[in-house]
Amino acid sequence: MKILQMNFEKGWRGGERQTLLCMQEFRKAGHEVSLLTRANNELSKRALAAGFTVHTLQKSWQQLPFLIRHARQFDIIHSQTANTLTWAVLARFFSATKVVFTRRTAFAVAPKKERMTVFKWKKADLFVAIAQAAAQEPRRLGIEPIIIPSAIQPPCINRQRADALRNDFKLESNIILGTAAAFTWEKDPLTLIRAVADLHKLRQDFVFLHFGAAGELTPAAKALIQQLNLENVYLLAGFREQVEDYYSLLNVFVMSSCQEALGSSVLDAFLQHVPVVSTNAGGLKEVLADGRGILCEVGDSKALAEGMKTLLDCPEKAASMAEKAYAYVIDEHNAGKMGQRYLQAYEKLLAKGR
Repeated sequence: MKILQMNFEKGWRGGERQTLLCMQEFRKAGHEVSLLTRANNELSKRALAAGFTVHTLQKSWQQLPFLIRHARQFDIIHSQTANTLTWAVLARFFSATKVVFTRRTAFAVAPKKERMTVFKWKKADLFVAIAQAAAQEPRRLGIEPIIIPSAIQPPCINRQRADALRNDFKLESNIILGTAAAFTWEKDPLTLIRAVADLHKLRQDFVFLHFGAAGELTPAAKALIQQLNLENVYLLAGFREQVEDYYSLLNVFVMSSCQEALGSSVLDAFLQHVPVVSTNAGGLKEVLADGRGILCEVGDSKALAEGMKTLLDCPEKAASMAEKAYAYVIDEHNAGKMGQRYLQAYEKLLAKGR
């Protein structure tokens, strides 16, 4: 098969990592894979370094003329983002190439956007959701996705970077908790800060590291940290490449999201044998089911604090939970398994048109 992957995001987050993983797995299986993406973004750089054919554009709208000219060269066009699906769907008027769309979010569709969203979604020949949470909204709107969980690859951990961070922050405590999440509303960092404050009332022998890019809630988060006198407890580590290198420092990983399709940073924690406390938002409820972590209601800072305390107070329980989570992520979120699931779906789709 000739497969074109589309992802026009500027940054390097879960969706971009999944795009590159898909490409690598498809190539391993003997297929010809290309990428259409934004010029000079991290995805284009990594795909080029990996030896893929990469088509880069400056502006999002330029995807349409590209597809009008070149779509016929491919058997499958795989749109990895909502933005790229817009252009892939419009190009359907000029080409019969099959379009696959993967939904990686669990956001509700705004009422004023429902008609256009349903039009785009129904024009995709195959609709994939990465978790049941990501499939709920399409189902409400009359579309039945197939579920293909995202994958994760065990990274090569650089322990020296973790040691350097410990020195940079002068981390004297051996008890370190943390998260990796942008300061955006769906990650709900304010609830997490309150949870850490609640935990700090019970024990003062830890620090909390927050890795993540700035967002609309950054000013409010900084103000709340100061208001709760957590300046020496809740430490802002900022966005960091290869954040997995720092997970070796953590005794507990925490997620406070109020909306989450899957939660790939939790899978990273699983891989590093770090026990997890999380809200039950969206796909997090699926990922941490069956005793793979401690689940709390969205927005419940006291429950998050209690969950953190439980894992710190009961190291044997924490270790058992982490081992169960590790076994799960190695099996269910295996990159090879994800690649095969997509390829089987591609082949089934192409067989229908023959």
